[in-house]
Amino acid sequence: MGRKFIDCREFPSDMNCTIALSADSEAELLEAAVQHAVAVHRHQDTPELRDQIRGLIKEGTPPLESPRHAA
Repeated sequence: MGRKFIDCREFPSDMNCTIALSADSEAELLEAAVQHAVAVHRHQDTPELRDQIRGLIKEGTPPLESPRHAA
């Protein structure tokens, strides 16, 4: 089991969020990402949100450079 991550920089937002989260388990990462989505982006914690976030989780670690600005 390797590291997993989700990178807010991959998704356009009004606030240009630069948060990237990583964890050793999908469950831990999902909880942190849901907390971020609710607290910062004002989403509702729903099963649909959790499914969407689960689908965005990637293997490895987030890149140092923003994926939106990578050449």
